[in-house]
Amino acid sequence: MSKKILMLVGDYVEDYEVMVPFQALTMLGYAVEAVCPDKKAGEFVRTSIHDFEGDQTYSEKRGHNFTLNKDFTAVNTADYVGLVVPGGRAPEYIRLNARVLEIVREFDAAGKPIAAICHGPLVLVTAGVLKGKSCAAYPACGPDVACAGGKYADIALDKAHVDGNLVTAPAWPAHPDWVAKFAALLGAKISI
Repeated sequence: MSKKILMLVGDYVEDYEVMVPFQALTMLGYAVEAVCPDKKAGEFVRTSIHDFEGDQTYSEKRGHNFTLNKDFTAVNTADYVGLVVPGGRAPEYIRLNARVLEIVREFDAAGKPIAAICHGPLVLVTAGVLKGKSCAAYPACGPDVACAGGKYADIALDKAHVDGNLVTAPAWPAHPDWVAKFAALLGAKISI
């Protein structure tokens, strides 16, 4: 039986930040279950593509549809070895859902690995799990990390940061480092 990873998503989750880790972790042999508040398995969320094109911040374009494979109401955190919170627009509003926050707190209390990227740490901020921890995020979310009692880790866009059970990164260019560090926290052994 595969070890299971939970992924919390919502409409306008960042396209790469949901697709790439879902596929990479599945390739490693994990069963990744993607859920969204108020949606069921077989339904989808719309994604957005955030790109870095030389403007003061990222640009945003419509992405793909991403199909959910688990009912949100059926989540039992004891069934999972890790949690992934992608960025994009979704974290801004899924953090308003009380069960989303409970899920994050349950993973954190159990010391299970939590991976969040870009705007994903906004969910960790609202769940109150960053006090005394350092956390990378999209730079515009740095003040939120600090206001939550965390220390914003100002790192390159293509790097990831680990503090205890948290692995965080500023944006999708960090996928190779972020997914590798999350896999290491999960205890995966990858060799060529």
